[in-house]
Amino acid sequence: MFPKYDVIVVGAGHAGCEAAVAAANMGSKVLLATMNMNTIAQMSCNPAMGGVAKGQIVREIDALGGYSGIVTDHTMVQFRMLNRSKGPAMWSPRAQSDRMLFANKWRMMLEAHPNVDFWQEMITGIVVKDGRAVGVHTGMGLEIESHSVVLTNGTFLNGLIHIGEKQFGGGRAGEKAAKGITEQLVQLGFESGRMKTGTPPRVDGRTLNWDRMEIQAGDEAPSQFSYTDTPKLKKQLPCHITYTSPKVHDLLKEGFDRSPMFNGRIQGLGPRYCPSIEDKINRFAGRDRHQLFVEPEGWETCEIYVNGFSSSLPEDVQYKALKEVPGFENMKMFRPGYAIEYDFFQPTQLRPSLETRLVKNLFFAGQINGTTGYEEAASQGLIAGMNAHLAIHEEEPFILKRSEAYIGVLVDDLVNKGTKEPYRMFTSRAEYRILLRQDNADLRLTPLAQKVGVQGMEDRMTRVNEKEQAATDIEKFFAKLSVTPDQLNGYLETLGSSKLKQQVKLHGILLRPHVKIEGLRTALPVVDEFLSKYTQETLELAEINMKYEGYIKKEQEMVDKMNRLEAVRLSDNFDYAQLKSLSSEATEKLSKLQPRTIGQASRISGVSPADISVLLVHMGR
Repeated sequence: MFPKYDVIVVGAGHAGCEAAVAAANMGSKVLLATMNMNTIAQMSCNPAMGGVAKGQIVREIDALGGYSGIVTDHTMVQFRMLNRSKGPAMWSPRAQSDRMLFANKWRMMLEAHPNVDFWQEMITGIVVKDGRAVGVHTGMGLEIESHSVVLTNGTFLNGLIHIGEKQFGGGRAGEKAAKGITEQLVQLGFESGRMKTGTPPRVDGRTLNWDRMEIQAGDEAPSQFSYTDTPKLKKQLPCHITYTSPKVHDLLKEGFDRSPMFNGRIQGLGPRYCPSIEDKINRFAGRDRHQLFVEPEGWETCEIYVNGFSSSLPEDVQYKALKEVPGFENMKMFRPGYAIEYDFFQPTQLRPSLETRLVKNLFFAGQINGTTGYEEAASQGLIAGMNAHLAIHEEEPFILKRSEAYIGVLVDDLVNKGTKEPYRMFTSRAEYRILLRQDNADLRLTPLAQKVGVQGMEDRMTRVNEKEQAATDIEKFFAKLSVTPDQLNGYLETLGSSKLKQQVKLHGILLRPHVKIEGLRTALPVVDEFLSKYTQETLELAEINMKYEGYIKKEQEMVDKMNRLEAVRLSDNFDYAQLKSLSSEATEKLSKLQPRTIGQASRISGVSPADISVLLVHMGR
């Protein structure tokens, strides 16, 4: 009935979709198994992609040949570049998406791929022979063979939904939980745990008083996520902002005695940086209001997502409290918020390729690894899918360094440190964030994707080469062009910047605070004429390269030093107990995690600089 697949991907959420595409784009024949074909790439929580650090990840996925950025560009209803008032390392693209169009576009793109097949059924276990994953078992008793398996089960592994005192099994509202896989993995020796996430109520936008809320419009000149030719957003839907109040908080507190979070029924740890509304008013008791973002679910629907009001309180408590929020006085609720508990597996049980240490050719990606967020999941799916293909061809795994991508930071953090709570990416987690900007993800990663064998990268590489050359040409122009006081003092005076006293190179002027390329184009016709042939994206890249040249150079020097440690390989299954000078904690951690390089060893919790020195001496360094 089935051919033998190269890769079987279990679960068709954001991680599963990217894993399927990644393996397929490497040339593998892929089966994407899901319990419901109608919920492929479902936005289970907020209808948005990107955000702080997450937007950088989406652009990195795109640069590596993934589809998340393309799908977002085709289906977004609003685009904003966050943190524009800060330095470019902090600029983060974010888009509101049409929930239904997003899932539909993903499915259409998957169905159009000749290397992707589908099967709708619950997967209840993995076929393991001689310590290697060689297929899956289904709920109907079928056995489907493959050379590798990628698990992307999301919140479905023994999922348990909580609303007040009610609890029922499910991986998402209206969908059943997945049984069997956790139990099998535990028998194989894997360590499992429980985590929790939540979602807010959805309400009827026709019943809201929009005049009582602040409007939050998209950017005047919306950008895109993908580096390919995706549609430009011509019209946008607004979001709105409103606030809770002491009265709202008092009404919510009335339900605390029936809250599964406070009465001990929820055992899993929830996300620190996206807490429920009851958690917020409990932890931040001194605050008399919390911000809520009122977000549209799509172009044609009146369904509204109340971002910031995630809750597992009883539905009547949620309803009464929400009615006291400005603009929600006549609100009708479509469905209440809820919390969901699910199984995950400590990611320290994985190699940096996201292959499990215990079973060869078995890969984990997404919330099964303890992360939260579509973007974090999608990026892991991409890495797992690529490495599933490489593993069955016995090729070196594709591993991104911390200095190469936010995705590299994410995976490195997970496999070396593990996580006790749902892991979320932030710019602060990346020590080389001036290098890892959203504007240069294609320059950083597309050459790596082509080199490792991702198909169809020729056009992308042409764009990368043209963009890189164009930025270089602009920088050379600024370095050569001299300007006089007469040409520029009028413009500098409007900025409150000191006037020129002699002829100088234009590059030096651009380094001044508040001086922008666009301003110089207005002030100097010769500059405008030269720059008119370049895209806004290229101008932005060149401007950042010039303004932050010193910082970029300094950070690159730090990377070069760290890469010397990354170049020192450690042998697999090395007996660290023989090195008597190592601390006992380092011996235990290094033996368990078996790092590939000295650099990776240095980032393991509990391994000190002194321990690294011992390793270097042993390696003859």
